[in-house]
Amino acid sequence: MLRIAVQTKGRLYEETMELLDEAGIKLNTLKRKLLVQSANFPLEVLFLRDDDIPQTVASGVADLGIVGENEFCERDEAVSIVKRLGFSRCRLSLAVPKDVVYTGPAWFSGKTVATSYPTILKKYLAEQGVSASIHVITGSVEIAPGIGLADAIFDIVSSGSTLVSNRLKEVEVVMQSEALLIGHQEMDSRKQAILEELIFRLDAVKMAKDKKYVLMNVPQGKLDEIVGVLPGMKSPTVMPLAQEGWCSVHTVLSEKSFWEIIGRLKAIGAEGILVLPIEKMIP
Repeated sequence: MLRIAVQTKGRLYEETMELLDEAGIKLNTLKRKLLVQSANFPLEVLFLRDDDIPQTVASGVADLGIVGENEFCERDEAVSIVKRLGFSRCRLSLAVPKDVVYTGPAWFSGKTVATSYPTILKKYLAEQGVSASIHVITGSVEIAPGIGLADAIFDIVSSGSTLVSNRLKEVEVVMQSEALLIGHQEMDSRKQAILEELIFRLDAVKMAKDKKYVLMNVPQGKLDEIVGVLPGMKSPTVMPLAQEGWCSVHTVLSEKSFWEIIGRLKAIGAEGILVLPIEKMIP
């Protein structure tokens, strides 16, 4: 059985639970426990603080962990990145008071920067050749300049609304972050086999994200033109209809380009376009 460490609350917790559910892994999380075992897959989930997850995996207490890339880099533990998961995206940025005239990274020389990520910040400042004081804070970093505790902050930014509400402005993006599946560097063959099955399921869920299954009726004479517009996985499925001179075309479209392509298909002559959600896509 594999043990996976997961954040105990917050957006990353919610998106992780949704991912496991979509992968068909059933967990009873109604009763809050430290350790929960799946009823239908050889996996148990260990709920921890996000900053404890890298060390827990490195020590072998957990075989896997789902953690933000920001925590992975900050803790710098001896673990492997098994898979980038593509959700819980954010960035680590430097921010200064709104009315400051910012002139570039050299502005931070001699200043005090408040952060919960001193390791990442120290590395960045060294790369920029900047000497600054780092004041470590756990939580509510954004209030530090307003109460005179620091000249600037280095913290997670998602929408930027927290910065605005504290009269701060983002001036340097130091790194982008997303959820990572990390793993212990030494797993036996039995656990590796379970991990491969887990990754297979996660890939099937990820491939289906933002994809639509599209069926349409197409005049036979327009088929080549229609197929030329479609960016399907390989090639669309084409089947004849009972009505002579018409065929049915089935394909998969990305949500990102969906409306643009649908408009072009209609202009060419596609009719009766049916759009269906995709739950899983098996590679």
